[in-house]
Amino acid sequence: MTQTIPHERLNGLRGARAPIVHELKCWPKFFEPIAQGRKRHDLRRVGDRDFQVGDRMILREFSPETGSYTGRRQTVEISYITSATEPCALSDQALHEDFCILSILLVPDA
Repeated sequence: MTQTIPHERLNGLRGARAPIVHELKCWPKFFEPIAQGRKRHDLRRVGDRDFQVGDRMILREFSPETGSYTGRRQTVEISYITSATEPCALSDQALHEDFCILSILLVPDA
C-alpha cells in the first residue's frame, strides 16, 4: 500500500511544484536492499535534481562493472528530505551541504 505524501516542500531547498518522476541509476549493492524494503533512504547530490517531497524516482539497476543496466527497476516515492539547510538532529554538522538524504517509500507495481 502506498502512503499518501503531501506535495508541498518540507525543507525549502527549492520552490514548490507538482510532483515529477526522476529516472536514476542505482548500483546493485544499493538497489537490492531498496527493492527488498530494507534500505529506506538514498543519499544524493542536492544540485543533481530538483528533488521534492512527493516526487517519485525510478531506480534503474546499473552495474558499474559492465557499464550497463541490468533491466531491473524499482519505483520509490520521496517522503522526506534531510539536508544541511534543513537538518535533522546534527545533520547541519554531519551532512555536507552538497548532499541530501531522501527518505523513500516503495511504490509497488508502478
